Amino acid sequence: MAKHKHIVLTSHPGPADKKPIPVQWGAQDPIERGPAIGSLSNPNHRNVIGTHSGSYAVYRALAIASGKLQSNHRADLTNTSPAAHIGPYPSWYDPDKIVCLDPLGAVVEEVFASYYEQGYDIRPTIAVTKANINMPELQDAVARGVLKVDGNIVKDNGNLLVTKAAIDPVWHLPGIAKRLNVEESDLRRVLFQQMGGMFPELVTRPDLHLFLPPIGGTTVYIVGNVADVADPTKKLAVRVHDECNGSDVFGSDICTCRPYLVHGIEVCIQTAQEGGVGVIVYFRKEGRALGEVTKFLVYNARKRQEGGDRADAYFARTECVAGVQDMRFQEMMPDVLHWLGITKIDRFVSMSDMKYNAIVNSGIKIVERVPIPDELVPEDAQVEIAAKKAAGYYTDGEVPDETILSEIKGRELS
Repeated sequence: MAKHKHIVLTSHPGPADKKPIPVQWGAQDPIERGPAIGSLSNPNHRNVIGTHSGSYAVYRALAIASGKLQSNHRADLTNTSPAAHIGPYPSWYDPDKIVCLDPLGAVVEEVFASYYEQGYDIRPTIAVTKANINMPELQDAVARGVLKVDGNIVKDNGNLLVTKAAIDPVWHLPGIAKRLNVEESDLRRVLFQQMGGMFPELVTRPDLHLFLPPIGGTTVYIVGNVADVADPTKKLAVRVHDECNGSDVFGSDICTCRPYLVHGIEVCIQTAQEGGVGVIVYFRKEGRALGEVTKFLVYNARKRQEGGDRADAYFARTECVAGVQDMRFQEMMPDVLHWLGITKIDRFVSMSDMKYNAIVNSGIKIVERVPIPDELVPEDAQVEIAAKKAAGYYTDGEVPDETILSEIKGRELS
């Protein structure tokens, strides 16, 4: 039987406990900024709310409870350093530019070496590696001559060479509150309440400003020279994509997600082969961050309603089930672009006004918006396209149907 330590449940450090290292968000010197420590090997060292690995922390708990993992295991970070160099950039030191990830998350072993020597268990929240992408659509594009094999970006077998980064969320609560224009105390209270009281420190420890939320993270795929991403003299193509497992992985044709993702990758490849660089940002925000269960319930409601699936009821069905159309909060999305040092996007592969406005309002210039070609829209996704056009979800120069627009704006949620 596995042995377990006695645990004392408390949300306040004891009088004899050493105060944790303070975090000065936005400070340029890493030591002055301070590390984000969410590991559990020494509770006195913790200076964040929550723990590392987000939602995967639950599986770590199962592994420890079942005796398969030692609770005091400390990661051996030998040879885990980034496979490509990213930053630092001026945006890393602007506390308003980055509030939901740790810009130092990939280089903690390097910049906080002195703390490691003192026994602090600091975990990376970003990992950068090299990889191949193999998608049948890309191989088909090569066969049709849409993409060319250059041996450097696209290989003979159709494989795409990329640099990719995995990013776990690290929320600076004062910055998140400012970004959403709410009081930090109200944000903390609602987070505590809506997560069933999982993290009492949200309301009992105002001295802790960082929160490692139990949510999915973000993956970045870079096509071309990584250093060129932050170079405004190089053309940059960007596709910001929110997860859609049914389409992205399993090819469902009720939406445009996988076709648009593939189109974005193609534009990134073409831009890189023209001497620029491409970036795909993939957020784990399934179903507009409403979740896959809610998404499938909405699918049923849309298809079973009187008259079948209709553009005028597209968003109303979502609101009936979820109470809101969208919970992605694109206001926080540009942070990853600022982490990459981006100041200008030449080709933004998206028709979403919410994404466009969030990026532009954060100080990044967008030169051109690239829509999805009509021939890539699946037949069953025409309702989605018509509904989004009518609702002003995006603009492509066409005038929306006034009848549908008035019906959507005047809809009732009952």
